[in-house]
Amino acid sequence: MSTVSRLPGIVTTDHVFQVPLDHASPEGEQIEVYAREVVASGRERDDLPWLLFLQGGPGGKAARPLGRDTWLDRALDDYRVLLLDQRGTGRSTPATRQTLARRGGPQEQADYLAHFRADSIVRDAELVRHRLLGAGKRWSVLGQSFGGFCTLTYLSFAPEGLTEAFITGGLAGLRSSADDVYRAAYPRVVRKNEEHYRRFPQDVEAVRRIVAHLAGSPAPLPGGGLLTVEAFQVLGMMFVGGSGSGALHYLLEEAWVEGPAGPELSDTFLAGVQARLSFAEGPLYAVLHESIYGQRSVDPGSTAWSAERVRKEFPEFDARTALETGAPVLFTGEMIYPWMFDADPALRPLKETAELLAARTDWPDLYDPARLAANTVPVVATVYHDDMCVDTADSLETARAVRGLRTWITNEWEHDGLRVSGGKVLDRLIKMAHGEA
Repeated sequence: MSTVSRLPGIVTTDHVFQVPLDHASPEGEQIEVYAREVVASGRERDDLPWLLFLQGGPGGKAARPLGRDTWLDRALDDYRVLLLDQRGTGRSTPATRQTLARRGGPQEQADYLAHFRADSIVRDAELVRHRLLGAGKRWSVLGQSFGGFCTLTYLSFAPEGLTEAFITGGLAGLRSSADDVYRAAYPRVVRKNEEHYRRFPQDVEAVRRIVAHLAGSPAPLPGGGLLTVEAFQVLGMMFVGGSGSGALHYLLEEAWVEGPAGPELSDTFLAGVQARLSFAEGPLYAVLHESIYGQRSVDPGSTAWSAERVRKEFPEFDARTALETGAPVLFTGEMIYPWMFDADPALRPLKETAELLAARTDWPDLYDPARLAANTVPVVATVYHDDMCVDTADSLETARAVRGLRTWITNEWEHDGLRVSGGKVLDRLIKMAHGEA
């Protein structure tokens, strides 16, 4: 029986569905997929159109609303919203070091996780649609970041289930390999570093001081991990959001305290770093990150730790060389590196599993260019100018490849514009889709 809850301005209903682990074997092993229905208070019985929300990631659970906040406030004006915990996340049969240990060794775990990409997520959504809405009824979809990648997969595999599609910061390159993605990403990350240091020039020396210290003495983190130079550079992930540069600056401000033997990294700083670097709440993000680019027709080889390999083509990210030459130390971005599976206690038991996934060469295709070229579903997408996570050139090329897709290109917000714009990003897309903008 579904659980109904009331929060300020909203009514939520829990739904749990049994779906096949492998949709090619519907009678085989079943897993659970959880989704939270959200409707505006007082409209519970209204016949509203449904809007499925696909979270960014991979490996991210849907937002837990506390009321009519962020983009949800605008969505609830027109829709009944379904917040899907994509398989393996949140309350959907979670996949973590703890749960995966019950499945056997690394090979068994890797074979299991091979079913956790966008193609499986879309097929889950189709089963949920049929069971929740009934036969013949369609819904709208909103995909943020990786959720936008999933939306393109939805349009490729099951467009008959969709009334319309909204994509924010998630127009993936249909034929971009993992190497293509990272070769385009590293220069964007350089620009984000340059912007940060222009905004906070005092951080150049502050970062160099921390790196010099870590180069000689890596610091234990509160969660049992180790803060090395390379791990410290990963804080560049904070540049993904519009406020991330400021948040990083404030974190650096409290880096040092005067200890009994002289200056040392503060507990406040290390706790803040721990919160940013740990994958305990979302290990699938690390384990599956590069697999979202794997397609056998694009690159018959494996992704093979692409971000690590391609990084060697950009020596400006070598922090130790920067110390020697006096150059600013550059942070990295949305990249996963193999050493993370040694440094993070939440990932260590999954190291061999991740290696097997990185070596996998038989990833099925995620997009159907021919079907997208013949698309009849209204699609509108926000493309953030110089988005650190998704290449603008790739996004625009994909926009041209999907029949009828309309884009709104903006530099008013960063990759997290859907969440931080107070509903303005979604409002603009809804108006575009409905012929009002």
